[in-house]
Amino acid sequence: MIRRRPRIGLDLHVAEGIFQGSRTHCLELFSRVIDFTPECDFVLIAEEPHKLVSFNKSFALPHVSFVSMPKKPSSVRLLWQLPNIVKRHGLSLLHVQYIAPPVSFCATAVTVHDILFESHREYFEKAFVLRSHLLVPYSIRHSACVFTVSGFSRRQICDTYSVSAEKVHTIPNGVDTERFFSGDLGFNEVQELGLQPGTYFLTVGRLEPRKNHATLLRAWAQLPCPRAPLVIVGQRHFQYREALDLIGTLRLERDVRVLEQVSDAQLGAIYRNAKGFVYCSWAEGFGMPLLEAMASGIPVISSRSTALSEVCADAALLVDPSSPSEISDAVLALERTGLRESLIHRGQLRIKEFTWEKAARTVRSVYLRHFGLSPSGLSQGARSVIHD
Repeated sequence: MIRRRPRIGLDLHVAEGIFQGSRTHCLELFSRVIDFTPECDFVLIAEEPHKLVSFNKSFALPHVSFVSMPKKPSSVRLLWQLPNIVKRHGLSLLHVQYIAPPVSFCATAVTVHDILFESHREYFEKAFVLRSHLLVPYSIRHSACVFTVSGFSRRQICDTYSVSAEKVHTIPNGVDTERFFSGDLGFNEVQELGLQPGTYFLTVGRLEPRKNHATLLRAWAQLPCPRAPLVIVGQRHFQYREALDLIGTLRLERDVRVLEQVSDAQLGAIYRNAKGFVYCSWAEGFGMPLLEAMASGIPVISSRSTALSEVCADAALLVDPSSPSEISDAVLALERTGLRESLIHRGQLRIKEFTWEKAARTVRSVYLRHFGLSPSGLSQGARSVIHD
């Protein structure tokens, strides 16, 4: 029998969506997993998968191929497109985000970043909650490999769905220090956006209720005048308008800028030229912008809730996300030079605990174990799971 290399399909349709944590996670993680795992072949599945090469050259390595999957509703993708791709391309394992096809013709791996739709249902549409409540636990229980991004999410998954802790592998997000680093590089780009480097506070995240922009704006209205500017970077989610409307209601038009269209290159410059970073989300499975801010050499204020305190540890001022006064007091506290420098130093140390390389090596290890492979090639036991 001729042994065939395992073929792993990566559903990367989220990489073509709006700027958000799961998009960054997939691009950063899987570019490294591919690079670290020459023992397997990878099939990149997206509407225009060849465009992924512009993000990282690892997506063009010899053991990578592309399959185009036209953008369709999730029901079509899960019930028709992905199962057919599995059969047509002879996949050995299909790795998806959150929900695996209910019927698959190969083993599946699933990454569930969080199950906040269970614990914080009020921040999600009812249809999304119902679908997730039905399909995410099914995907977890029926997948060969399960991943999540924080200890908080791992505990939630195991406790809520009665899943063995041994089945769920934690792969914390990392930060790309080639994009996010301290200094004033990009000073001119920031000025071209109408911002004065070193004077503004920043928050990054989709404009949606869970990100708690409303309380942040109320905190900003409590700051004494003249206030430092607040820059909000994030695309509007669905038809959410509360935060945008509050800017006018609270008369903050001169103090708050909303940037919905920011390129990856601009984002790094906006971070490192900010005075500080504020991230008062109600609930997160991780909170990737926290690491981006720390890597950019600016002090951080964050919520003491869900996974956020786990990620920050002692490298941020932690506040009650329901309290505008706590948030505004923390912003004023960052005016103290000693505290600023201490938080920046702690942040630089903290990011060393989180690397995409570490997460990618965990995924690689789980893949190889699933296929019965050793790092140097096929083991004898692998022959039973790899067919002609």
